[in-house]
Amino acid sequence: MSDSETAPSATTEAVTEPLPPANAPTSPPRAPGSAPALPQQALEIASGYAFTGPALDLGALLWDGTCLPDAQIRIPLPMLNRHGLVAGATGTGKTKTLQLIAEQLSAQGVPVFLADVKGDVSGISAPGAVNDRVTARAAEVHQRWTATGFPAEFYALGGLGHGIPVRATITSFGPVLLSKVLQLNQTQEQSLGLVFHYADQKGLELVDLKDLRAVVAFLASDEGKAELKGIGGLSTATAGVILRSLTAFEAQGMADFFGEPEFDTAELLRTAPDGRGLVSLLELPAVQDRPQLFSTFLMWLLADLFHDLPEVGDADKPKLVFFFDEAHLLFNDASKAFLDAITQTVRLIRSKGVGVFFVTQTPKDVPADVLAQLGNRIQHALRAFTPDDQKALKATVKTFPNSAYDLEELLTGLGTGEAVVTVLSEKGAPTPVAATRLRAPESLMGPVDATALDGAVRSSGLYARYAQAVDRESAYEKLTAPKPSGGAGGAKGPDELRATPKAPEEDPSLVQQVVGSGMFKSLARSLGTQIGREITRSLFGTARRRR
Repeated sequence: MSDSETAPSATTEAVTEPLPPANAPTSPPRAPGSAPALPQQALEIASGYAFTGPALDLGALLWDGTCLPDAQIRIPLPMLNRHGLVAGATGTGKTKTLQLIAEQLSAQGVPVFLADVKGDVSGISAPGAVNDRVTARAAEVHQRWTATGFPAEFYALGGLGHGIPVRATITSFGPVLLSKVLQLNQTQEQSLGLVFHYADQKGLELVDLKDLRAVVAFLASDEGKAELKGIGGLSTATAGVILRSLTAFEAQGMADFFGEPEFDTAELLRTAPDGRGLVSLLELPAVQDRPQLFSTFLMWLLADLFHDLPEVGDADKPKLVFFFDEAHLLFNDASKAFLDAITQTVRLIRSKGVGVFFVTQTPKDVPADVLAQLGNRIQHALRAFTPDDQKALKATVKTFPNSAYDLEELLTGLGTGEAVVTVLSEKGAPTPVAATRLRAPESLMGPVDATALDGAVRSSGLYARYAQAVDRESAYEKLTAPKPSGGAGGAKGPDELRATPKAPEEDPSLVQQVVGSGMFKSLARSLGTQIGREITRSLFGTARRRR
């Protein structure tokens, strides 16, 4: 989607000079000898950020309360797949930092995924507006600020909001992530895993919540109890807990998030026709009161990418940078197995070219094993009003390498749009800790007009593919269909399930045509045994199918 399709025109005058090349320095040239000499300690810090290759410009060094614009703080582009953390108290500027990084990634051809929890990041698609604060900040940090909109695609979880609906099938979501959403305990999670195993083996496709309810009810019935007897069985009590959780979940309006067409995470890897990376914005304000749901859905997106992408090793730039907002919600009340799966995914997805930035308030929100994988750190101000705040502050300071600053004092005194930064250098070593006055985003710092947003969504090439939900035959229909003998309707027995005929083979030329269609791509992962596919499950229990 192009800027002209997504972005309303800026209503205030903007700087119109052309953007410099992606790898060009963005600070205005200074006459020889005109810049004041940097203090020795500041010079040592600045030298740690003097990268020779392409990099993202974050801002200018702060030293002893003074902004030093000739000391630019940057992140090497190839190091963005080494993951990162953006942290800070509410209102300290984290969202604008994400916007600033996303803009520069897009400009250098790297796709970005952003979860828009508060609904105010959609402005990245529109040119920013000139005002006194923007002008002053750009002058302070020697930024050539140019009002620019970036190519964006807008999504909404389950279609609740303005964006293109993002759905997952129950089969694809898997028992581990679904157990977290339903807040099941370990025993119930294991039992749910047996239910999924049975459905996988029998070709009972779990597309939506009613499919899963039907299979659980069947396995808890007198007719179905024997089906799982050889592998532990499903107790009536546990089945009752799962069914009640599913019913309550659906009563809260959650059914829309599961179904078909299922979202293909390859959509997140696209670039715009002009070569810039596409910014994928998942709108979450309509579900921000359901944190377990949206945080787990973000993990499903990441897990799906992990198992679809090939190994690429160290690349010149990432294939995708994924910002995981409100990250603490993912880790709250998570089981050890769940945390281990997250840690392994974060550790290994780097070699597939995906960088993950966790966004939260303090580093202590992220488990130590995950935090150890986050080489790039941008820490905004912290508050120390209570004993718990002070404890969190001390814990945050300990996570930084040796610093020339008094970090406890510095972190409580940073202003909005300022942060403490340390990143990985081009050689993979941590850079010196640098207090930084951050640059101003060049896109609109706020939401775009709802009418323009709706127009951008409906004009997207993906709208026709994902907008309309599809309810085809799946487990519910198979288990509740009338018996072939013409008797009363009811659940089919295991012998009847085994005897379900497979679909006839298609003419190869027709298959090639179908495979090339957009609808097939969104449905193919949910077709089960009917087209001769075997379901395997990843370490998160998400479904992978192969010939």
